[in-house]
Amino acid sequence: MFTIEDLTRVMRECAGEDDGVSLDGDIATVPFDDLGYDSLALLETASRIEREYGVPLPDGVLADVRTPADFVRLVNEQSAVAA
Repeated sequence: MFTIEDLTRVMRECAGEDDGVSLDGDIATVPFDDLGYDSLALLETASRIEREYGVPLPDGVLADVRTPADFVRLVNEQSAVAA
């Protein structure tokens, strides 16, 4: 199962952290915009997750992802579909 901790690690490795924002603590419901992550950073994160975890995340499914919790839920749903 993919977790918030997994996502946080990948986000840090892909796009780093915005200077004024920390990814420590409970970020599950914080909008990506508030965390300093734009759509390009999310596409890069999705690409990394696909390579590392083998979970395909087509660009179209990312359109409704607004928070880390949404992203984790999507990865787990797509993982179940792929299995």
